[in-house]
Amino acid sequence: MAEASPETPLHTASGMPMMLYTHCGIEELRVDDTFFLAETPLNDGQGNPPPGWGNPYQAGTVTVAGSEAVFRDDNGHIVTFRARPGATGFLEICS
Repeated sequence: MAEASPETPLHTASGMPMMLYTHCGIEELRVDDTFFLAETPLNDGQGNPPPGWGNPYQAGTVTVAGSEAVFRDDNGHIVTFRARPGATGFLEICS
């Protein structure tokens, strides 16, 4: 599976299996050279993924259509991300 993390760009096609980096919550995603921001960032209030999410990754798929990327997994999680035009990096790098 491909990985989406601050360190590794994701090369994908719509519906491709991927590992979403969740270690500090679900906030950002990189697909090829496009950086995306979650419409509704998800965390437990202490900088971790919410209950029910894997840490540091969650397996699922990503579908990209225009400026929108949607992550889905077998647990029923669905997160919509919006492209950040012109972005060349993540807003925050999780340690």
